[in-house]
Amino acid sequence: MTPTGIEMDRPARNTPPLPAGRAAAAASRGVAASMLAAIGLVVGGLAVLGLAAVSPHAAAQTSTPAAANTARATFAGGCFWCVEADFDKVPGVLSTTSGYIGGRTPNPTYEQVSRNTTGHAEAVEIVFDPTKVSYETLLAKYWRSIDPTTVDRQFCDSGSPYRTAIFANDAAQLEAARRSLAELQRTKPFAEPIVTRIEQAGPFYPAEAYHQDYYLKNPVRYRYYRSSCGRDARLEALWGRP
Repeated sequence: MTPTGIEMDRPARNTPPLPAGRAAAAASRGVAASMLAAIGLVVGGLAVLGLAAVSPHAAAQTSTPAAANTARATFAGGCFWCVEADFDKVPGVLSTTSGYIGGRTPNPTYEQVSRNTTGHAEAVEIVFDPTKVSYETLLAKYWRSIDPTTVDRQFCDSGSPYRTAIFANDAAQLEAARRSLAELQRTKPFAEPIVTRIEQAGPFYPAEAYHQDYYLKNPVRYRYYRSSCGRDARLEALWGRP
């Protein structure tokens, strides 16, 4: 992967750079090098002072069978950092894990997936308490956290890893997702067709540790990336104010 030279949109030191789409979004806005350095100092200072945020779900970094009183939902919605951040706020969600699903290569790496060669999508596996939040509620949250009108693209990120898809973990989820899509087709507040796919879930591979809870570990970089990518502006244009 070719380095971008945009330090703000890279993960922490000694980790691979972002895909070109994410770095390009930052570069296109002409961010001054001095500003990048200043923000880097802020982030580094927070780490030194021990002020980095701690995830309420930090322990969930691997894909494991859900306990008897929990269930799993798996959604691909573009950048998995953003999907994690959105679903961590939902009451009843117990953990979120960024990872890869829907591809051909076992145990893919971030570099492999971002080169569009494995067929995987960036996705998030959500473990939730079905007595506190239903799968249907998670579907409703999912639809309004993505742009379901674009093929192989979400906001500033392009390529098949950034496609949108609902990966059903059982027959009941598959049927619920289809009902949800049918209802959305009827009630959607925009004219464009919905292209998000619904598929049976295959193996889910957790992403590298530095991707997990990225929005909490690197809050300044994450907020800059999300804003530069235009995610929230596009969501408001599609769905209205949350």
